[in-house]
Amino acid sequence: MTSIEIGIAVSAGMLVLVVFGMRVAFAAGMAGMVGLIWIFWAKFGYDPDRFGKALTIAVKTAGQVPHSKVSTQALSLIPTFILIGYLAYYAGLTRALFEAAKRWIAWVPGGLAVATVFATAGFAAVSGASVATAAVFARIAIPEMLKIGYDKRFAAGVVAAGGTLASLIPPSAILVIYAIIVEQDVGKLLLAGFIPGAFSAVIYGLLIIGLALTIKGFGPPLGGFSWRERFAALPPALPIVFVVVTIIFFVYNPFGGDAWGTPTEGGAIGAFVVFLMAVYRGMRWGQLKDALIETAKLSVMIFTIIWGVLIYVRFLGFADLPGAFSDWITSLAMPPMMILVMILLAYAVLGMFMDAIGMLLLTLPVVYPAVMALNGGEGVSAADSTFGMSGEMAAIWFGILVVKMAEFCLITPPIGLNAFVVAGVRDDLSVQDVFKGVTPFFIADAITIALLVAFPAIVLWLPSLV
Repeated sequence: MTSIEIGIAVSAGMLVLVVFGMRVAFAAGMAGMVGLIWIFWAKFGYDPDRFGKALTIAVKTAGQVPHSKVSTQALSLIPTFILIGYLAYYAGLTRALFEAAKRWIAWVPGGLAVATVFATAGFAAVSGASVATAAVFARIAIPEMLKIGYDKRFAAGVVAAGGTLASLIPPSAILVIYAIIVEQDVGKLLLAGFIPGAFSAVIYGLLIIGLALTIKGFGPPLGGFSWRERFAALPPALPIVFVVVTIIFFVYNPFGGDAWGTPTEGGAIGAFVVFLMAVYRGMRWGQLKDALIETAKLSVMIFTIIWGVLIYVRFLGFADLPGAFSDWITSLAMPPMMILVMILLAYAVLGMFMDAIGMLLLTLPVVYPAVMALNGGEGVSAADSTFGMSGEMAAIWFGILVVKMAEFCLITPPIGLNAFVVAGVRDDLSVQDVFKGVTPFFIADAITIALLVAFPAIVLWLPSLV
């Protein structure tokens, strides 16, 4: 067998393991290890006496991955961003944010659901974890919606879908992982997520208002708040605004000149500010301990997926599968934009069986070079490109599209993680209830993705200013 045939066979075996329920980290690590042994033994002509040497080379090759790749400075962003979210929850900032959104927005049709979406978007701006966002607002927002007569399935769907916004709105752990995989600037990618993330929240809000206007009793508005009560709700939510502004200045100085530091430093300072607020608001030692433990659990899960998949990626390099796939994609007799749409649809299917981070880590080493080749190469200028943008801008645009698809996968059955989290938090909800509740948001996501594909400026305007 050729190296490419070995690559295809091992990749197919890994997908079978994932479909049958093995964790992506372990399936990818195992497949990568087997593939490396197979590749090196094939180079020795399958000589039984040389199998031990092939095994030794494969083990040494795979052993270099966990430390060399996971210890990069850019990945230190992930635990700090996750910690910000958990500390904000224990500081009571999430409830303050929800209360402010409720008093200012809940008067519109479907107002409490709309307020929940914008509150999750605000919380997403200080937390890089969709799962944490969904878990927090399942405790805060769902009881409020049930109290005034919302269907429990739709209330759960609002929280599950709103939680996905943390994947796109900075600080986003998935955007950081994408930037590292494709070797693009983390700061520019984080900036690129702001407008599409806010745009997604607006589309969700308009969908809810439309449903409330067309279906009687679907989402009753909530009024009765005076202007004094509305303004009184703003100061408790200001610390979140302060953290967002701090991170923006460390990623990109909007007043010109150099940024104040690195995104990692901005995340660390943001976590420290939220920690001080939590202490000021009376956070106890047990709550701090819980925040640290939850941060550690989620960080370890993400890092385990990363190093497991990177062993598989190292094998792909030896099998030359990315180059072969890129050549095949560019040889197709189809318009490049149609090929891009087909790739995004493939992500929608994959997301039904894989978690978002694992899916991106597994596919990007193969898919990203192909998309760049469709545009004319990574170093192509906008004038010579297929999509009308330079290689760097195409990488950012594709990154936002892929991460938006990852958001979509967080609520798609059968393994939409946010749906399981919401159902796990609420004893009165089943996973099937949550999946039924998120169904309308599939339409909103499809509209958002179509507009981001049709109008790349929505994504590229902010990073083009840097």
